[in-house]
Amino acid sequence: MIKVLITRKIPQRGIQLLEEAGYKLTIYTEKRSLPQKELIELCKNNDALLSAGSNKLNAHFFEECSHLKAVALMSVGYDNVDIEAATSYKIPVSNTPDVLSNATSDVAFLLMLAVSRNAFQMHKRIERGGWSFFEPTANLGIELKGKTLGVFGLGRIGVELAKKAKAAYDMNVIYHNRNRNTEAEEILDAKYVSFDQLLSESDVLSVHANLSNETKNLFNGSAFEKMKRSALFINTARGGLHNEADLINAIQDKTIWGAGLDVTNPEPMDKDNPLLNLPNVCVLPHIGSATEETRDKMAVMAADNLIAALSNKVMPQIINREVYSSNH
Repeated sequence: MIKVLITRKIPQRGIQLLEEAGYKLTIYTEKRSLPQKELIELCKNNDALLSAGSNKLNAHFFEECSHLKAVALMSVGYDNVDIEAATSYKIPVSNTPDVLSNATSDVAFLLMLAVSRNAFQMHKRIERGGWSFFEPTANLGIELKGKTLGVFGLGRIGVELAKKAKAAYDMNVIYHNRNRNTEAEEILDAKYVSFDQLLSESDVLSVHANLSNETKNLFNGSAFEKMKRSALFINTARGGLHNEADLINAIQDKTIWGAGLDVTNPEPMDKDNPLLNLPNVCVLPHIGSATEETRDKMAVMAADNLIAALSNKVMPQIINREVYSSNH
């Protein structure tokens, strides 16, 4: 019997598919991240891995678990996986793209609006008993109507956010990618700009890129200095894309207006992090894909990917397709 390790409790629809395929499942249910040593020991007794969460799957992991027939990630991002190492051992790795684009763009939109009106801090003010009398010049936010949305990484999620921003607020869309997205340019009337232009022209700058050596800490003090003092910085991609200390300084010094984060570095964020109490800052606990509908779809997609691999078929969402080059 094929044995599959699942690193966290996932929606039942995914589990059901794997059970119906006849696999024996081991589901790690403790509410803590699996240390790599424990993960390796568990994997040694299993044939395949469904990884939910940010388990570190580096070269050492794949060296120790070279027997695995497949790894299915229940995520879009795979910056925690050494794909080159997996490929060297002919282990196919898959992710779950597309299905969370709408839900994650909703969170980016939510943060954009919440930051523009300082919503989180206003709520805290009421809890502290600070809602007293009306002051015409106090608690002022920024309107989004007709402003410029800058998107760093105009892929599926960025496109969905831009659609919402145009429909709700008639925002102009500019973007910066490694490669131009001509299809999105036509749909959104989006303008491709240099990175420096993106920084200087955006009223709202929303990040939707993968974390890599090139993008790590890209949004740092130097980048924030080039942004408008009225600019909003939104990150729903990966916390490592921005330098948190520099972001704190930029908001404290009023270099930029504020920030909305669904991702931090590290995660989870410490409860005493100064960002949680700064004006015009809204932080969420990485809930971009956290809807019942989206998590169900992610679990099903991860299960389907494993079932395909374990049936000697190509994973539908394969990342390292080259593992099949000698077999298919």
